[in-house]
Amino acid sequence: MDQGNGASRRGKRPKSGEPVVDRALSLLAAFGSEHRALGLNELSRRAGLPPSTASRLTARLLRWGALERDDQGRYVIGLRLFEVASLAPRSHGLREAALPYLEDLHEITRQHVLLAVRDGDEALLVERLSAHGAVEIAYRVGGRLPLHETGVGLVLLAAADPGFRAEWIDRLEPSSAALRLRRRLAEVHNAGLAVFERQRPAPVCSIAVPIRGRGEQVVAAVSIVVPAGARTARAYEQVVRATAMAISRGLGARGTRSHT
Repeated sequence: MDQGNGASRRGKRPKSGEPVVDRALSLLAAFGSEHRALGLNELSRRAGLPPSTASRLTARLLRWGALERDDQGRYVIGLRLFEVASLAPRSHGLREAALPYLEDLHEITRQHVLLAVRDGDEALLVERLSAHGAVEIAYRVGGRLPLHETGVGLVLLAAADPGFRAEWIDRLEPSSAALRLRRRLAEVHNAGLAVFERQRPAPVCSIAVPIRGRGEQVVAAVSIVVPAGARTARAYEQVVRATAMAISRGLGARGTRSHT
């Protein structure tokens, strides 16, 4: 009997480039800020896996704690993943050093305070402090932010490796948008500060400053997000710079400059 044909009738063997761990990760990647709870069929579809495979792998992820079920029986991300993610050195050490100063900044301004790092093509929010009644924003801890459309993102992109930065900018269309971004990043680099305004979900202004680690490399960005027009960016600039400088010293930066 041709076992190969029999195997193909029962189901395809996983491709060499798609081991079980990759398929399990595709299930976890199916979740997002707008897809926090998924039924098995939707989870299977979003992960691009056959329902039988999705069912088998979700059972394993449930046993390990990477997934849980809500009161409607849908799958949600489990606390075990939060426990593991909290050990990531780029976020844990940074957050530990930064949190006392972020709390001071939050207490002084009574506005949103954000801490972010660059992760590939996006900014990753590792901490957010918010006051009751502060302007509405859509950012959440663990969420990803566009590099060219947020204050922290502009700071991180301005400080990125020139090759990465050039490649990233070249993707923008039309070319006039790329030219404007190059000019803006040069301004951010020279000023050591990014000011970004947006209108949705509410009119806000973000004032962001780089945070440096050992060797003076930019490792993160801190910002406050305030209602647009409530006060000028200049009114908040010095307190955000002071916060970034204090965090940088806590991370081992020797210099006192705050420019990228």
